[in-house]
Amino acid sequence: MKTDLLMNFSVDKENKRVSVKREFDAPLSNVWSAWTEPEILDLWWAPAPFKSETKNMEFKEGGRRLYAMVGPDGAERWSYFEYSSISPKTNFKHSATFSDSEGNPNSEFGSSFWDITFSEQGTSTIVDIVIKRDSFEELQKIIEMGFKEGFTSAMQGLDKILAEK
Repeated sequence: MKTDLLMNFSVDKENKRVSVKREFDAPLSNVWSAWTEPEILDLWWAPAPFKSETKNMEFKEGGRRLYAMVGPDGAERWSYFEYSSISPKTNFKHSATFSDSEGNPNSEFGSSFWDITFSEQGTSTIVDIVIKRDSFEELQKIIEMGFKEGFTSAMQGLDKILAEK
């Protein structure tokens, strides 16, 4: 397993966005499946010791994924994705919103807008992620909640899953 995989993480305050560029040592089709199929997504989406549990997911334009991050103490933190565009094995976009278990949005936080692009490079797959917020304050709050560390940990979990395929 390659250990020198590319991971760039940058914050653009002016445009209220975070960019993450991450390389995976796996074919595009496996990486795409890991991001778009709930049974695989749940294996890595939450940073340990949390677990991701999808209640329902329709990966299609206008579709939703409602899921919980479940802590070791059993506490659930709910969110949903709303898919706005999908170009198979190339790109998809979705909003991400904190919610209750029924998918009613938590108004305190607003949404993140994700734009995820996949490309093959030799035997690796590069995933380019741009996450936008409506305000820099919201972006700052997410970063302070440990987004970078949590997301980095989740990416390492995905490496392990892809290595087992």
